[in-house]
Amino acid sequence: MQRIRKAADRGHADHGWLNAYHTFSFASYYDPDHMGFRALKVMNEDRVQPGMGFATHGHRDMEIITYVLSGALEHKDSLGNGEVLRPGEFQRMSAGTGVRHSEFNPSSSDPVHLYQIWLLPRTNGIQPSYEQKFYSDSEKQGQLRLVASPDGADGSLTIHQDARVFLSILNPGESVQHPLGLGRHAWLQVLRGSVTANGTRLATSDGLAISDELALTVTGEAPAEVMLFDLA
Repeated sequence: MQRIRKAADRGHADHGWLNAYHTFSFASYYDPDHMGFRALKVMNEDRVQPGMGFATHGHRDMEIITYVLSGALEHKDSLGNGEVLRPGEFQRMSAGTGVRHSEFNPSSSDPVHLYQIWLLPRTNGIQPSYEQKFYSDSEKQGQLRLVASPDGADGSLTIHQDARVFLSILNPGESVQHPLGLGRHAWLQVLRGSVTANGTRLATSDGLAISDELALTVTGEAPAEVMLFDLA
């Protein structure tokens, strides 16, 4: 079973300094038909203007993933972390019992284009933590590179949920296949370019929910980058 979430059908909020698209209900955007998918609760595609960003605010009991497509994003949090996230770097923050953070575009001239993703944790009340790691294009080219998992396998970041996150870069005609175990589900998000996934054509910023299928095959149409979630 497949369900397409077209980019044009997402929620949209233009705040001037922030241009945001919401795959699932978020903030003032509410759609009872799109409240999340399995443990995946937020899939926001954001563009933040130079010198602007999200002032210090708090979260708890959420696994927060950030991935920058272009530009840079400066992160500071109450755990003492202060990092700049650039394309190719993957960030995971476990809010757990509570963490406060800010995210700003440090550039005076260039916007930053990013995805921020929230997953429910396996259990509430865990100790807050933070990780950031760079994955080169060569690690993602023509293959699924594991970037987050429950056990930090293969150099991936550790997320506190029965979920695995992969990134892949595909040239036209290149394919990757991911088997889905019994009772597993998948969400595919097209970050750029276009692909065909199990016969369904997807363009930039489209999403696809997959359930009750044995495997997912993704083939590049135009040069593409995709993010794949394997979920319980």
